[in-house]
Amino acid sequence: MAKVTWGVEGAVRRVLLDRPEKRNALDAEMIAELQAAFTHPPGAGERVAVIRAAGPVFCAGLDMRERSARPAGASPIEAMLHAIETFPLPVVAVVQGDAIAGGNELALHCDLVVASSAARFGMSLAQIGLAPSWFLAKKLLEVAGPVTTRRILLLGDPLPAERLYELGVISHVADPDDLEVVAGDVIQRLSANAPLSLKAMKALILREMAFRDRIGHGDVDTLVEQMRRSEDAQEGFKHDPTRR
Repeated sequence: MAKVTWGVEGAVRRVLLDRPEKRNALDAEMIAELQAAFTHPPGAGERVAVIRAAGPVFCAGLDMRERSARPAGASPIEAMLHAIETFPLPVVAVVQGDAIAGGNELALHCDLVVASSAARFGMSLAQIGLAPSWFLAKKLLEVAGPVTTRRILLLGDPLPAERLYELGVISHVADPDDLEVVAGDVIQRLSANAPLSLKAMKALILREMAFRDRIGHGDVDTLVEQMRRSEDAQEGFKHDPTRR
């Protein structure tokens, strides 16, 4: 059975992470399925894409078994997140529970995040001897700013959705019982907007932020890879706080 399912209902492309027994941790199959969902071009009637997750956790990050065994080089999660970020239409993440590490990045690569007040967002990498890639840190800095990015990365503790809403990192927060109502309103409003305007505005935003892609970062990539292969990281895989 597919761990990610998707389809189009009217103006909405609906994508579901469906691995609740593993807290929707992203393995290679899920990453490939998510990328496929967002590389398929939108039809004429589509206005918005929506990512949801089954179960109480939105996404606990990368599957630990695959993360520890991955060879050197760019992680496949980067290509998947890039496909979501550059999808021609707005993408909304409806976050009902914790979004940690890769799950945090998955949510923040969407254009709008509608989160339950019960959800937490964070990057626990420093607590297990890792560091984010240039690509992942760039997105966090872009949406959270330098002060909040330092807090998220250097301390590694998850922050509640309400705090991230106050800081302008996510666009909407709702009581758990009201999440579907608030998300439905956002999706409906996007669906009612002019499709050419949506596409043009998203393209403008992406182009305005593209300057960071031209900054050299080979030395930083090397440092991050050294961290991933360190003894601290190998020990950290065994005690990842996001899996408690």
